[in-house]
Amino acid sequence: MNPPRIGRTGLPLALAMALALTACGGGSDDGGSNGGNNGGGVPVTPVWGDRIEPYDPSAGLFKRAAQADGAASKAQARAAAARTVALGALGAQQVPTKAATGPGVPIQIGQARGVAATASAAATAALLNWQPTAHGTQVAALRFVADGARGVRLGVQVRALPDGAVLRFYAAPGGEVVQVDAQALRALAERNALAGATDAAARTYWSPDFGGPQTTLEVEIPAGAQRSAVDLAVPRLSHFTMTADEAETALVPKIGEAGGCNVDVMCRPEYIDQSRSVARMNFVSDDGGTFICNGTMLNDAASSGTPYFLSASHCIATQQEASSLVTEWFYRATSCRSLQTNPGATRLTGGATLLYTSAGTDVAFMRLNDRAPAGIVYAGSYFGGVATGAALAGVHNPQGDLQKVSLGTMQRYSLCDNGSCFSSNADEGNFLTLNWQEGTTEMGSSGSAVFITIGDRRYVVGQLFGGTASCTARDGVDYYGRFDTSYRAALQRWLNPGATR
Repeated sequence: MNPPRIGRTGLPLALAMALALTACGGGSDDGGSNGGNNGGGVPVTPVWGDRIEPYDPSAGLFKRAAQADGAASKAQARAAAARTVALGALGAQQVPTKAATGPGVPIQIGQARGVAATASAAATAALLNWQPTAHGTQVAALRFVADGARGVRLGVQVRALPDGAVLRFYAAPGGEVVQVDAQALRALAERNALAGATDAAARTYWSPDFGGPQTTLEVEIPAGAQRSAVDLAVPRLSHFTMTADEAETALVPKIGEAGGCNVDVMCRPEYIDQSRSVARMNFVSDDGGTFICNGTMLNDAASSGTPYFLSASHCIATQQEASSLVTEWFYRATSCRSLQTNPGATRLTGGATLLYTSAGTDVAFMRLNDRAPAGIVYAGSYFGGVATGAALAGVHNPQGDLQKVSLGTMQRYSLCDNGSCFSSNADEGNFLTLNWQEGTTEMGSSGSAVFITIGDRRYVVGQLFGGTASCTARDGVDYYGRFDTSYRAALQRWLNPGATR
């Protein structure tokens, strides 16, 4: 058989400090029979009580406090004289290609570039042109321009800021602004350091991108604060790759890029609640590359509104990567088969706290650092067995495209280890094996959830590891890490801490 699509080259599949799930041997090669006996094991009998219900805050079950920083961030003062740090275009040999990256891994949409002009704190300080504001504060800004970039994420290394200082990021005055304060940056550095990051990596904040070749970094310090108390540098940035000449080969999310067999989620309105649970992910790897995956907001048993977020460990494997996470919500079409993006699409830029990761079921479980956006649904989850022949559905962004839905059937349990998957049974298999009757998955779908229907509701039972399915390989299969295994190994302590099992 062809090996499953398993992850990006050179990145760890689990944190060393995480609990590892024990993989058991056995089973024949996965290219064998698709029989309905769970690989020879005891047939699974569903226990429908083993579930956490989905939760829709917009149904009036609770009211979320307004985000205090939303309106304020759009009215902040801009530096009067931002200096420009210019980088030329990437050479052709630097642009990642589909052949180099391989099928089914997280899509690489950007790569690291060193920035010599701001590589040290001293060099950066020399470029900051401080100006007073009407509020008595002081502000300075640097504009970073990377020719030909589809987006620019700045790796800002923050060693010190005075209390009350803020960093802002934007493409141009009057547009979207993302703001982070000194306290939040210290908390980020502490999380990264506790997870084992080096000092430089722990102190690096990856800005969001703004969909073009430039990102401005603005620093504002309180009245009376000393400029010398600002100690930061931008030694590298992540350059998103796409030019007109490279559009056919550059690995970037493009509307209409997904295979023709994919089904627009807006054509299946019965899956709109699952659509509201799923986000497209954009994150920076430890080496400075930028990647795309999918993830799903999960409800807990108390319906607390805590933004627990499920994805794959071959996407997010370290706290540094989780800290760089940007989630894009409601990234779908305006209507069935439209190529227009939903104008209500929104994104969160605050990153996440990595709670648990394991290569055994390719799971990454996080808590977003931002409040969940208005309009989402916290997905329910089912931690009982999934029977062979059960109908399942996946919601995802193949190729980073607008959201799609795939409809399939549980074929068997599989045991996946070291890039190979083999037929197994319900006792030993750590992955669900599916084939698709409608739609498929592609690069960029990694980490997306698959749902089982119980009554009139749907529940997460796994997240995408990889596979051989595609629009041209209709007999291919995909592998999803078992949610029930991850739940009992660790996730229960956050999702249902009062449970006895």
